[in-house]
Amino acid sequence: MTPHSENSDSPFEPDAHPHGHTHQHGPAAPVSSHLRRVIAAVLIPFAVLVTAGLILMWPGGAPDQEGERTGVGFDRETQRGEITEVLEVPCADIGVQVRQGVSGPCEMATVEVTTGPDAGRTFEEVVPPDATQRYSEGQGVVVAYAPDAPEELQYSVTDVERTFPIVLLGIVFALAVVAVGRMRGLLALVGLVASFAILTLFILPAILHGSNPLLVAVIGGSAIMLVTLYLCHGFTARTSVAVLGTLISLILIGLLGTLFTAWAHLTGNTSDQTGLVHALYPDIEIRGLLLAGILIGSLGVLDDVTVTQVSAVWEIKQAEPRASWLKIYRAGMRIGRDHIASVVNTLVLAYAGAALPLLLLFSIAQSDVGTVAFSELVAEEIVRTFVGSIGLVASVPITTVLAALVVSADKERGVQQGPAPTGRGRRRRAKR
Repeated sequence: MTPHSENSDSPFEPDAHPHGHTHQHGPAAPVSSHLRRVIAAVLIPFAVLVTAGLILMWPGGAPDQEGERTGVGFDRETQRGEITEVLEVPCADIGVQVRQGVSGPCEMATVEVTTGPDAGRTFEEVVPPDATQRYSEGQGVVVAYAPDAPEELQYSVTDVERTFPIVLLGIVFALAVVAVGRMRGLLALVGLVASFAILTLFILPAILHGSNPLLVAVIGGSAIMLVTLYLCHGFTARTSVAVLGTLISLILIGLLGTLFTAWAHLTGNTSDQTGLVHALYPDIEIRGLLLAGILIGSLGVLDDVTVTQVSAVWEIKQAEPRASWLKIYRAGMRIGRDHIASVVNTLVLAYAGAALPLLLLFSIAQSDVGTVAFSELVAEEIVRTFVGSIGLVASVPITTVLAALVVSADKERGVQQGPAPTGRGRRRRAKR
């Protein structure tokens, strides 16, 4: 007997070929054409709506920056430069005042512009002793050019050149994924590129154009979910159930996020970055930007949870074909509870790591911990973490019950009843 294809349970394909199935290799036997039609009846309209939303809300590039008119100063062009010399000089000699308690000499870095019309021009950059970024000879830097400034102030260092180490790290990451995951790893990388393309070509420009950030995040996140899940896991009923579980959980996260950001009176405008965005693009709804961040931040972990739970349910059914859906659900939930414990901890630590400077407020605040914890700056991160975690926790029973019902529904229709049929039984089935 030939093991059936892993993709034979596609909700978008006709019945699997009746020739020999086996329960010794691969996933459980494919679901019936009836169930595939039911799943397709839900997912195809959803995919059509997502596609229509992408077309109707496609931004067509970033709009003009308001910063050019408000004087924020984001109209400066950037070039590349190189540090040619670094000298230590007393701060007093060059008129630099340092904060009280800070000691040590200043550094005077000579920078040569290496690109653009002024290539070869040099200028000096002062580095005070309390600066977090230090320079060394031969180091590449990014320089900003302000043509309207006085000649001696037209160029300034804005960042260091770090293209090579970042690109090298990306290559190492890609090689590791392909070496371990092989074809699945390669497809995962393609899905990652697709996710990045949707984020940069649709989500970010659409928000900048003034579209509702929550609606943009729902449409863009749904597109990312459909592309990555079906690309990495195939057009199968298993993948379709994971998509449904992810979709329901995303809706729950969106509803909870909308409710509690409004109830807690969170504006989303709590950092210099959001303040600059609002100055450059005043039409952007900053609270919606907060909700969009919660949705997109939860999506990646949701995909992992739902796919894992669906796979666990299919394997349980394969191991015990005659088990009822309730028994399969309970067994899947025993796996899911372990998954919940690890995933929630992962999400909380991920948010904590991103907001680590913010957590230092608990250590340095002069007011009591309660006052700091319920300030908007910290409350925003609490809402972000709790709403995302609730969605992740809810995705486990939602996806598990959907998978258990789908994988068990054919039992009453006479499918998956015990071992694979013999050759004579297969011929009778083929004739029917």
